[in-house]
Amino acid sequence: MTPIWKRGAPAVPGTPFEPGRHRDVVVVGAGLTGLATALLLVRQGRDVAVIEAGEVGELASGANTGKLTVLQGSVLSSIRRHHSARLARAYVDANLDGARWLTGIAEELGVPFSRRAAYSYAQTPDGVRRVDAELEAALEAGLPARRVEPDQLAQSPFPILGAVALDGQVAIDPQRLLVAMAEAFLREGGTLHTGVRATGAQVVPHAGVETTAGFAEADQVVLATATPIVDRGLYFAKVSGLRSSCVAFTTDGPLPEGLYVTVDGETKSVRSITADDGPVEQAQLVVGGNGFPTGRSSSPRTRIDALIAWTQRHFPGAEPVAEWSAQDYQSHNLVPFVGAMPRSLGRIRFATGYAKWGLSNAPAAALRLAAEIDRVPRRDRPDWMNVIATRFTVPADLARGGVQNLRVGWEATAGWIGAQVAPTPVRRPADGCGVVAGRGGQPVGISTVGGRTRAVSAVCTHMGGVLRWNDAECTWDCPLHASRFSADGRRIEGPALHDLSRLPRVPGEEVEEAPGASLRSEPLDER
Repeated sequence: MTPIWKRGAPAVPGTPFEPGRHRDVVVVGAGLTGLATALLLVRQGRDVAVIEAGEVGELASGANTGKLTVLQGSVLSSIRRHHSARLARAYVDANLDGARWLTGIAEELGVPFSRRAAYSYAQTPDGVRRVDAELEAALEAGLPARRVEPDQLAQSPFPILGAVALDGQVAIDPQRLLVAMAEAFLREGGTLHTGVRATGAQVVPHAGVETTAGFAEADQVVLATATPIVDRGLYFAKVSGLRSSCVAFTTDGPLPEGLYVTVDGETKSVRSITADDGPVEQAQLVVGGNGFPTGRSSSPRTRIDALIAWTQRHFPGAEPVAEWSAQDYQSHNLVPFVGAMPRSLGRIRFATGYAKWGLSNAPAAALRLAAEIDRVPRRDRPDWMNVIATRFTVPADLARGGVQNLRVGWEATAGWIGAQVAPTPVRRPADGCGVVAGRGGQPVGISTVGGRTRAVSAVCTHMGGVLRWNDAECTWDCPLHASRFSADGRRIEGPALHDLSRLPRVPGEEVEEAPGASLRSEPLDER
């Protein structure tokens, strides 16, 4: 599932890791937050190294829709419903500064983009009320938003009952931007280590990052890993992991000019691709949405199929050419967590909770992280940094967090009970399928991918949640705190730090072929 932005995109070569080398700052993660923070700091004269388990833009930063907008569905009205106008204004100002920084660096590095109107639109009568609330919140926060009636969008190929619009927003190729930022970081003296996985961070006796290649010592550590890979502050319980999918299409039909996202029902995010903002020779339309909490969908594949069906219904003749999914994290009040990690002596910083709006929230977080590391006095920082840093948790936030953690408890219990319902031996899963069964009281995940059947522990290495099979991406996903693993047990993302145990074949226990599957007599993979 390769994003359209990454097809043909150049790789950025990393440099060999030097165990024990001391840096001013080590940044974990070569996504937008990590690269923006690293570029800001190296331009301040810091010795900065970026550590990335995969390649530049490996996860969400290189797999979004490429929409940079401060009008974000119903986010502003949701924040304003339970919080002060000052906090909502600070959130808007943070996103505006983040957007200005991102477009400024894109212009500097020669990455093209287009300016368009963004629309948060209603699909249902109830959604019209949300549109009105979003307009009110946007205007109160200082945005020049405007109301758009259905007859003003009569040319839209999909039904719109009303919308709020904000002009001058941006469509961009996110991977092209990330590659350009990484290359600029290297030109200016930064160090990039790709293919090196962080496995922890420590504060004393020396701050630094533990990795699969050795220890990286630093005065400051920045965890730009979508969700922190250390449990200080229990942020894994303060955010929810959300997955959503995108499909790119070729089409000869008319395309919408704006950037669209729904405020109600199943989310639909729509944008066209032009020569200024993406690989138009490969696709002309990107549709995203149909998201769900990680590990809590019975079939992510059906959600992607529904996304394709919706698009072909409204854009006749559209043909899918690429599909992919990505994961982001949402705080209980929709405002990101950014700053120093508790009990870290101010040596470890992090950012999380962008709620799928990372193209503006990530550079805003980087601006704040760089200001804190550079010890810029609070009086000299933008006001939004201080307001968000001192926000208060209100009863509504606690209620949403309580509901979320009750659901986590239910998922934890249900997973263990469910694993015992289907004891081994079980039939060998068909290709692309996986099943959780009980083996000696322990959940085991058995899957077949590419003709190879494997067995792994189905217990998440973070907090013991029983994993579920993701039939769209052939992964094991945790419904508790959104850690994810490949079919062979390799950790992909989330708060979990360790791979799943690969389980050997048990003598006398045969996993048979499912009806209609290949009849090859292949044992479980023991590697």
